[in-house]
Amino acid sequence: MRILVASTNKGKIKEIKDILEKWEIITLNDIKNAVKVIEDGKTFEENAKKKAKQLYEYTSIPCIADDSGICIKEYEGWPGVRTARFLGEGKVGNQYAKQRNQYILDKMKGLEKERRKVDNITAIAYYDGGEFQVAEGILSGYIAKEAKGENGFGFDEIFEIEDGRTLAELKPEEKNVISSRKKALEIIKTKIIYEN
Repeated sequence: MRILVASTNKGKIKEIKDILEKWEIITLNDIKNAVKVIEDGKTFEENAKKKAKQLYEYTSIPCIADDSGICIKEYEGWPGVRTARFLGEGKVGNQYAKQRNQYILDKMKGLEKERRKVDNITAIAYYDGGEFQVAEGILSGYIAKEAKGENGFGFDEIFEIEDGRTLAELKPEEKNVISSRKKALEIIKTKIIYEN
């Protein structure tokens, strides 16, 4: 089965391809003049569903879309659904990840570990013209005191797991075992197999 993954992010696409290895995966990089979906939902799930539906309607290819971010408990879930754009709409994209990460590190400077708790939440929606299939994955950890690691993308370099390493210090196969995207994709994968 062929599935469109609603992303151009190389790191995210690699993660998804590794997890959904048995399906033919195409991405927005393969679609000419793909419709640009405005992510204006109030939740990760709303954004994921909107992307999946609009891109399915544009391409007629079953679509998987996700939205994800970090929710810092000290700040009542900030930046949450605005994780990729809290610096402003002009600074969206992985090329601004280090700036966003530094902003968070500066904001949390001096806070002890127990006040640095964070959840990484990923909502994934699958749409093929019928019912939506939706799943959510959560990975809990801490905001590190400094950026560490060269692997990964987005906030991986500041998201610390229980053993003290950041997601960016993990090998891809290690991250794929625990990531919130992995958790959500495994649920979606089961639902797609069941439905088809």
